[in-house]
Amino acid sequence: MYYELQVRKSNILSLDGSSLKEIELPLIFSYPVRKDLIRRAFYASLTRSLQPKARDPMAGKRTPASSFGINLGLARVPRIRTTGEGALAPNTVGGRAAFPPTLREKIIEEINEKEKRLATISAISATADKLFVTSRGHKFTIDNLPIVVTDELASISKPKELLSVLSKIKVIDDVYRVKDGIKIRAGKGKMRGRKYKIPVGPLIISHDVSKLLLAAKNIPGVDVVNAGIVSVIHLAPGAQPGRLTIYTESSLDILNRRLGGLL
Repeated sequence: MYYELQVRKSNILSLDGSSLKEIELPLIFSYPVRKDLIRRAFYASLTRSLQPKARDPMAGKRTPASSFGINLGLARVPRIRTTGEGALAPNTVGGRAAFPPTLREKIIEEINEKEKRLATISAISATADKLFVTSRGHKFTIDNLPIVVTDELASISKPKELLSVLSKIKVIDDVYRVKDGIKIRAGKGKMRGRKYKIPVGPLIISHDVSKLLLAAKNIPGVDVVNAGIVSVIHLAPGAQPGRLTIYTESSLDILNRRLGGLL
């Protein structure tokens, strides 16, 4: 499948928010956004993290119970001989499950490699479209998307410095949106290590994440990922494209080598 692609341009921003130069973006930022493929790729990645669940094949069957037979005025369920208590059958206390979960159940959604690649390209392209980004609820005051920052961003290792940069490139409002949107989860999830529901904030795609991970660790909603492994899971949480994304200049080259070329 081929498209009429137009080369898009963007400005490289310094850490103080000023424009350094204008560059031509890779063609992956010009592809049409395929929501159907993004959804398929998202659920394919999500289901691969699910743990298969099944029951012990002998659960509820470890009993010598058997039916007493007919003409006794009793239901013909298996019973324990000494007490007459029903056992083994699905409708008895402690009996087996009628249709228990099994390991043979297919819980992983498959996707072709080319479809997965095109879905990632579509999700990247959506980060350059203001309509998709604003429809996700992100707040920012910068006009030019995608946001491309100089490689000096990768050398930041302190949260205070990263917050300062986010403020200067005019995306700090999204960090405040996440902070104000943190809620306590309803239900038993509070007891299972997931007490708070945290909205999704900005994503930083870098060529080197060793220091940036430390800087973003305690900033809620801000995620950092290497350009070599970024996927639909990062770019389109919940299968909704258009996450507010910040790229380093070198990460564009990595993405172009990894995903570039017509499909």
